[in-house]
Amino acid sequence: MAIKAVVFDVGETLTSDTRYWADWASWLGIPPHTMSALVGGVLARGLDNAEAIRILKPGCDVPTEWEARRAAGHDEHLDETDLYPDVRPALQQLKESGLWVGVAGNQNQQAGQSLRRLMLPVDGIATSAEWGVAKPSSAFFERIIDWVPAKPGEIVYVGDHPANDITPARAAGLRAAHLRRGPIGLTITAADADWTVDSLTELAALLARV
Repeated sequence: MAIKAVVFDVGETLTSDTRYWADWASWLGIPPHTMSALVGGVLARGLDNAEAIRILKPGCDVPTEWEARRAAGHDEHLDETDLYPDVRPALQQLKESGLWVGVAGNQNQQAGQSLRRLMLPVDGIATSAEWGVAKPSSAFFERIIDWVPAKPGEIVYVGDHPANDITPARAAGLRAAHLRRGPIGLTITAADADWTVDSLTELAALLARV
């Protein structure tokens, strides 16, 4: 079946989490390298990265902590410096090859607004907060199927996280490309991925041939 659409995850697929965790380190009053080490440690144990915050603040309710940051003017945002260098060239190449290109990940509404301000060469941007469903729920991928003008088997979902991105996308009937990027993408293999790539430009060239 021909590929007609490509939908991208956000964190560690299009954007680096470097500044995100550096901001948390500043908020919590610890060195950035300590924050990074804790995040890596919880991910290696198969836990959600929010556990790193709970290690630093035992008993902390992470959503409440997010709200406290926002109330203090430390809201989450994304800008051009957060994009990986291959993002714009790859998205442009996919658009020029005639594919529908979308972005959909587990982000809040502010991140969605930030992504739209970047004017990426895409046809649509959505976040889990806007949809009211989040990965790895099957409902998230059902929303993608409803959103994208293509059949499930004609849609490729691209992400770094095998459990959150690749496996549920394949279970929903989508094709899936695993990006070896970031601490999860580089350390966990996605055996059920249709393709595994080391960059988005590699993926764009591959899908152009498909």
